[in-house]
This record gives sequence, structure tokens and C-alpha cells, in this order.
Amino acid sequence: MAPDLQTFIAGVNKEYDAVHRAFEDQFWGTKMALGEPYTTAALSQTKGAMEAFLRDPARLAEAEEWLAKGEGTAEQRKCLQIFVRTFKCYQMSDAEAVALRDQCTAVEDALSAARNHMRLGYEAPGGGGFVERSSVQLRTAMRTNDDEAVRKAAWEGLRSIGPFVLDNGLCEMVRLRNEMARRLGYEDFYDYKVQQAEGFSKVKLFSILDTLLEGTDALLASARERLAAEKGMAALEPWNTGYMMAGDIEKQLDPYFPFETALATWGECFAKLGISYRGATMTLDLLDRKGKYSNGFCHWPQPAWVKPDGTWQPSTTNFTSLADPAAVGSGRTALVTLMHEAGHAAHFANIVQPSPLFSQERAPTSVAYAETQSMFLDSLCKDAAWRGRYARSRDGAVLPWELHAADITATHPYEVFQLRAMLCVPYFEKALYELPAAELTPDRIQALADSVERQVQGGASGRPLLSIPHIISDEASCYYHGYVLAEMAVYQTRAHFLRQGPIVDNPEVGRRLREAYWDAGNSAMYLDLVEGLTGAPLTGAAWIAHLNADLEGLLKDERQDYDAAVAARAEPTAADVDLDMRVIVADGNERIADSKAMGGFLPACEAFKTSSVAGSSHEAPKGTCVVGAL
Repeated sequence: MAPDLQTFIAGVNKEYDAVHRAFEDQFWGTKMALGEPYTTAALSQTKGAMEAFLRDPARLAEAEEWLAKGEGTAEQRKCLQIFVRTFKCYQMSDAEAVALRDQCTAVEDALSAARNHMRLGYEAPGGGGFVERSSVQLRTAMRTNDDEAVRKAAWEGLRSIGPFVLDNGLCEMVRLRNEMARRLGYEDFYDYKVQQAEGFSKVKLFSILDTLLEGTDALLASARERLAAEKGMAALEPWNTGYMMAGDIEKQLDPYFPFETALATWGECFAKLGISYRGATMTLDLLDRKGKYSNGFCHWPQPAWVKPDGTWQPSTTNFTSLADPAAVGSGRTALVTLMHEAGHAAHFANIVQPSPLFSQERAPTSVAYAETQSMFLDSLCKDAAWRGRYARSRDGAVLPWELHAADITATHPYEVFQLRAMLCVPYFEKALYELPAAELTPDRIQALADSVERQVQGGASGRPLLSIPHIISDEASCYYHGYVLAEMAVYQTRAHFLRQGPIVDNPEVGRRLREAYWDAGNSAMYLDLVEGLTGAPLTGAAWIAHLNADLEGLLKDERQDYDAAVAARAEPTAADVDLDMRVIVADGNERIADSKAMGGFLPACEAFKTSSVAGSSHEAPKGTCVVGAL
């Protein structure tokens, strides 16, 4: 035991906990538009304080000195190693780089604030005036509205985000980010971000992504030809593609994913997978409303970790989505979002390491590592084995096999569209940060976005690139490749588990996720973790195999899973849904449900259900939220 060493370690952990919490509180408050004391100025100040802590060269030097001495226990040395690895990600010995970083933060905060208050919507066809809608509502209208004129207007509304962000600081932000990265010795900002988070270069990343791009060129061309042949050339218009593939089926699926039961369904599913949150507290702000950040996310004001005396510090989680209870498909969207973001929360709640720096979500935590966990769990919602158990109408009727089969038939031939849409974002950001500074103009960047959409997706995107919120956010910019790598791992992980038996309601799956993926946190490298669980290096082979799967054979396998799931379904009891977690459901500053105050998870779900039913008329939205709904 080295007392001085332990004093250093304890001090780092305590100080990091404090600066991390201060920033995360401001991040949540500003993104949720909660008002005072949450301001963009305070957000910038707390972010600066956290990053100053992480890039302090004296702190890094002391950690390196202790390691060089070879003193301390194995656990203490493990702490020192993550200190060094983390602090190295943030070193900026160049004073100009630090100043550029501060300028980046100020520009980004101003742009984010402007974007949150942007007047967004569309001009109603036929002279009906401006219809205010959030980005989520616009995308829902494109997927489900029967009127092509409305769908096109909604797409034009989404596309209006691009000129807005370009005129409100994006060009300057890209320039500053690149200047900072190059001062630090990186090729550009994208190279800086990927090396910090993934531990390998931009060149290596795109050598992996190129295999997916090239391996699906023929599939994309075939899918576009098939859609045009089946639905007409108009189906290839960006405002029509989603609707033509599944617009009517989305409406038929809607009754089997009741909005008000999404919370309980998620809880039951995770509990039966053997997932526990180890005493965590989760606050969920789930309803779309004006002024709120336009993308779902999950952050941790309190990382989970094991303190030196052996006591456990549970995580606290802030989790948001953009649900619109009046929209067709809102229940299914809410449920998939819950499965995704609560998958993140389960992962970070189960990192069992001796410092909060192992369980914070920034570099050196791999983006792909974090997204693999959430995307694996939300992937279950499409499975017959899951739907036969959990997709039930308000009166308890199970989703019919014929409807599930129709959904597969309508979407499986076109799943390559999703892969290419995911690839489009990193290829755009790569090209964006490779532009010469003189070309960082609104017209040039808009033209670049349009060009990448045509090259990667075959035509204009239903979700215009410049409408994607990740691009303007520091934490999420140059991040989207993580979703692509994660989806590769999801298919590889699913194939591994399915060779051994079912996934749904199998507590062995939860145990293996916890032991092989979650426990280590960022102490292990992402590619090593995937290979350790699945027994093979990460590739896109399982994903591409799924895309090439014969439809008839897929339907046969799904029918077997569906029949077994329907036969196995049983109503949950309180004992069945023990997540070892406090759940708080909020709408801004209003608290809707609290499992601690209400005596358990299921009573909180009932309170949420009652509030949702009372608050939602399921009429067309009027541009405001339904208070108390998801």
C-alpha cells in the first residue's frame, strides 16, 4: 500500500466527479430548456472547467511518475493507467489550440441555442399557412401521411435546417475545429476525434467502412430498381421512399405498440433478460416539446464506480427522447428509443471499476463500444420472438403473424437503405473536414452534402444530412461511424447468441453482456471485446449475410419463433420486473412518476399510463406537447 499514491488517486476521482457533475447538470438543463439556473454561458464555463481538469499536464505527469515508480497495488496501477490514457486524449500543450477550443465551444453553444429556437415546420399545401412541427414530427409525417404534397412539404421543412445552421455558425465551427486539430498534430478534426475515441486513425476507419460501401453497391442498385418497379419512379423521391415501403403497415402496427405501455414493456423485457441497474437512478424526459434538443440521448451526471473502501457508487442517468403521443407509430418509436437509451444506461450502470474515469462516455470510451450495447437491445423489437411476447394491443390481442410477415416482406428487400443512410453521415463529415478553409461557405457545404447523398444513397436522402443534429454537437460530431461499427457488431453478436439458443427472455444473454461487454468499461479495447464475446474479429459479414438472406427462408424461421413466443407469453408480476433502479419520469420541470415514491417500477408505470391516456387525445398534433405523455 502506498498512502501518497492513494491520496493522489482519491483526489483525481473526487475532483473529476465534481467537474463532471457540474457540466452534466448544465448540459441536461440547457438541452431540456429547463430555464434558470441552466444557461449557455454556464454550460460553456462548466465544460471548460471539466476539459481544463482533463488536460492539466501536471496531473498527467504525476500519474506517469507514479506508474514509472512501479509502486502500488494492481488496482491502483489500473487507475493510473486509465488516468494516463484519458488525460492524454485531452492534452493541448499549444496555447493557441486551447484558445481555439474555447472559441469552438462558444460558437457551438450559440449555434445549438439558435437551432433549439428555430421556427421549424412546413407551409401547408393549398395555402393553409405555416404548420409548426419538430424534426421528429416532420419525419413521422413523411413516413405515415397519405398526402404526397404534405410529405414533400415535410421534407422541405427538414431540409430548411441546413441553410439555417450554415448561416448560424457551422462554417466557422468547422474551420475552428480543424485549426485546433491541426495545431495538435492531427490531419483534421475528424482524425482527431476518431483517434481519441477509437484508438485508431481515420484512414483505418474508412478502410473498414469502404468494405461495407463496396460490398453493398449491388444491393443498393437492386433495391432501388425493385422499389421503382413495384411502386413507380416517384417512390425514389426522398419524401416518398419511407412511406412507400411501409406507410400503410406502420398504421396497422400502431395498435400493437400502445404509447402508454411502452415504459412497462421495456422494463419487463430487460428484467427477463437478467439486466439489473445496480441501484442506479434514471430520469426520463420523453416528450417532444418546443425548445427541447432535437435528438434523443443518454448521459450520466454520476458515473458508476467502486470506491477505495469497496462501497459501490451507483450511476445516475439522464435520458431523453422526442415522443409525440398523437402521431401514428409513436408507441413503437417510444419503445425502440427506450430499449436503445436504456441499453446505454444498463451498460454504464454495470461498469465495475475503481474510478469514474472508466465509466464516463467521452474519450477514451469508444463510440462504437457504447452504441453496440444500445443497438443490440433495440434490435430485439423487430424480432418475431420479441413481438410474439410483447407486441400487444390495449385489449391484450397479440400482433398477428400475418402483419409481422407483411412488415418483413415490405422492408427486408430494402434494409440496405438503412445501411447506406448510416454510412452517408461519416462520409459527409470526412469530406466536410477535408475541405480547404476557403471553401467553407454555405453554398459549398450544401453542395457537398447533396453530392454525398447521391453518391452513397443513390439520390437525395429522406433525412437531409445537414438536418442531423450530431453534426453540430461537439460530443456527437464525427461520431456517426460508431453506429456503423456498432451495427456490424450487433449482427455479429446476434449471430453468436442465436447459434446457442434464443435471445429474448434469456437471462444468460444479460449475464454474458454484463461480463463480456459491460464490466470492463473503457479499460479494454472495443475490437478486443467484440472478438472476446463472439470468438471472431469484427467484420460486416453477418450484416451483409442478413441483407442477402432469402425472404422465404427468413419468413419460415420467423414463423417458428413467433409461434413459440405466443405460447410462452405470461403476464408479469412485480417480482418479474425488478430492475434494481429508481425511475423518474418527467416532462421538463414537471414530475410525472417516481418508482421510489410510488412503491416500485410497475406502480410508476401505471401512473405514467394513466397520465398518458388522460393527456393524449390522439388527434393531429398542434405543434405543442401533450403534458404528461411519453
